[in-house]
Amino acid sequence: MTASFLPLTIDAARRADAPEVLRNALLTDRAAAECWTVLLAGCEFSTKRGLDAQLRKLSEATAEHVGTRWWFADGSVHRKRVARAQENLVAAIAEGDGQEFALAFVGYDNAMAGAVVCAGIGKHRRPVEGSTA
Repeated sequence: MTASFLPLTIDAARRADAPEVLRNALLTDRAAAECWTVLLAGCEFSTKRGLDAQLRKLSEATAEHVGTRWWFADGSVHRKRVARAQENLVAAIAEGDGQEFALAFVGYDNAMAGAVVCAGIGKHRRPVEGSTA
C-alpha cells in the first residue's frame, strides 16, 4: 500500500464521478509526495512551486465540478474552509516544517473531500413533496 496525502479527496472524486477532480487530486498527491521527500531530506527545493500550482488547479477543478452557484451560495462555508486549509498548507511548505506540512495536508484533504461530498448530496437531493424547493 502506498501512502497518500489526499485519500479522502481521491475517494470522494471517484465516488462523485468527478474525473477532473480525480485527475488533479492524483497529480497533487504526486506533487505532495515529491515535496515531502525533499522536506524529509532537508534539501532546498523548487518542487514547492509545482505543488502550489497544483493545489490551485485542484481547487479550481473542484470549484468547477461543484458548480459556481453552489460554491458561492450553499457551499460558501466549504469554499472558505478549502481556502483556509490551502493557506495553511502553503505556509507549511514555505516554512519547510515536515510536521506542519503533514498536519496541513490532513486539513486540506478533509476540506476538499467535504466540498465534493456535500455538493454531491445537494445535487442528488429531491425536493420534499409539497415543498417549493
